[in-house]
Amino acid sequence: MFGWTGKILRINLSEKSVGVEDLNRKLAQDYIGARGLGTKIFTDEVDPKVDPLSPDNKLIFATGPLTGTNAVSAGRYNVITKAPLTGTIAASNSGGYFGSELKYAGYDLLVFEGKADQPVYLYIKDDLAELRSAEHVWGKTTFETDDILREETCPDVKIACIGPAGEKRVRYACIINDKNRAAGRSGVGAVMGSKNLKAVVVRGTKGVTVADPQRFKNAVDEAMTKVKANAVTSGGLPTYGSAVLVNILNSHGALPTRNFQTGIFPEVEKISGETMAEKNTIRKKACMGCPIACGRVTEVKTGKFAGQGEGPEYEAIWSMGADCGISQLDAIIKANYISNELGFDPISYGATLACAMELWEKGYLSESDTQIPLIFGDADVMVGFATKTGYREGFGDLLAEGSYRLGEKYGHAELSMSAKKQEYPAYDPRAIQGIGLEYATSNRGGCHVRGYTISAEVLGIPAAFDPLETKDKASLTKAFQDVTALVDSSGICLFTTFAIGGEEVAAFLSSATGIDYTLEKALLAGERIWNLERQFNMNAGLSKSDDTLAPRILNEALPEGPGEGKVSGLEEMLKEYYQLRGWSEEGKILPQTKERLGL
Repeated sequence: MFGWTGKILRINLSEKSVGVEDLNRKLAQDYIGARGLGTKIFTDEVDPKVDPLSPDNKLIFATGPLTGTNAVSAGRYNVITKAPLTGTIAASNSGGYFGSELKYAGYDLLVFEGKADQPVYLYIKDDLAELRSAEHVWGKTTFETDDILREETCPDVKIACIGPAGEKRVRYACIINDKNRAAGRSGVGAVMGSKNLKAVVVRGTKGVTVADPQRFKNAVDEAMTKVKANAVTSGGLPTYGSAVLVNILNSHGALPTRNFQTGIFPEVEKISGETMAEKNTIRKKACMGCPIACGRVTEVKTGKFAGQGEGPEYEAIWSMGADCGISQLDAIIKANYISNELGFDPISYGATLACAMELWEKGYLSESDTQIPLIFGDADVMVGFATKTGYREGFGDLLAEGSYRLGEKYGHAELSMSAKKQEYPAYDPRAIQGIGLEYATSNRGGCHVRGYTISAEVLGIPAAFDPLETKDKASLTKAFQDVTALVDSSGICLFTTFAIGGEEVAAFLSSATGIDYTLEKALLAGERIWNLERQFNMNAGLSKSDDTLAPRILNEALPEGPGEGKVSGLEEMLKEYYQLRGWSEEGKILPQTKERLGL
């Protein structure tokens, strides 16, 4: 096969067995790879009602046919499982170098099933694949684990591992690869921990073969020209990283502040990308084959938060900054370092702490619950609870459950700013209407990178849409979601889509795999993948009632900014969205839609 390696590595942890299987070419053609193909295999093999933390859940590491090739930013892989945070399908996407190394070792997917009786890690060196004891690294941070396993295997390996948060089943634990890249949302790291699987260590030397090298090179050159000419991919992101968005979203009145009580953070300049570039950024850093280099190596030079590491990105700056009312950038950077070392999602952590701070503010929490006051703006509390959450210590044990379960415990789940129990990212749906529809319908719960309508509603790419209007947002959201499913499944980075679209991805896939992916065929694959995820969730027990937003977003108008007086117009957008999707009024996939998509 071209593009794909044609091999799946299946690891039964209960039986301590490792075996190689051939990849089904027809499934690969229809579901592309990574998110799509991994989801297809997962949904074929796993009961939708499975307990996410039981041995019967499976965990799939999946690359795309473009992963490890010279396509633009083609270093991505996905981790697919049933999510402990949401109970939905999870497909967490990560960059760095691990995904490419897995392809170079000769595998498109790793399928983990069962549970090891003792901590283990998987070691792969091309055709060699074996389970080894990980008892000596159990309890270690992700950084420590990476260093120890690299020393005992090979200096050139690429490693994906969990930290204490994954071991202790923090519901939003990450899988960290290359020390600072993360399969970050929904709790895939907790599933890995539940299986006593500490790490995957890979060394590959085989490379990836494409079907038509010259045609592939031409497609890559054309796309690269567009990436280098685009203001976002050649300007904003390389200069400031994703933190370039902090000031932009605040100016739109859409930077959620103090648990979404408003959309404007008065001290925004103190946590902006421009400020971080001036005071903390040492250099930018790129993933495999990426000309954008949105990553940041940063340093806090002095004080109690001193240290050096990577990040934070925009979402983490917001969640542990404006959402918690915190303007101390040094503290946010420190907490982000902790999240990478212990292995948990900073979006869900910051948003859950913000929920706790509002519970405290309203008198629903007291010092007998938390031991210390939880006051908006307290940076020391935010940094301190980052560590406590990663280890599930004290009140951190409740923060590790996520904002919905925290709010529910104290009788006020409505203060959880989440969809399907996953915390929203850094965009207020009242000031940006389309992203609210995306949050509500996202197959993995509150998420912006399943259909980034911010591109059109805020940045005007590929065309400008009024963020305060609901008109045409159903079709916009569906289009973004289908394209994103295609991109995620191919193995390239979503950030490339500021400059390129479905036509370029189809050209990559056609020349890499030798299969004629027209634009129509490629987008149909994206739509098929989206509906397959929906089908799993509905079979798992979700329904139309889960396609909603927090009561605050639906009923409490923004108090200030461009969106002053606005609430989300979700209901009218959702009705049109269901029609465009070919679903019933109850959100169920209609038989004719299943037939058209081959589900």
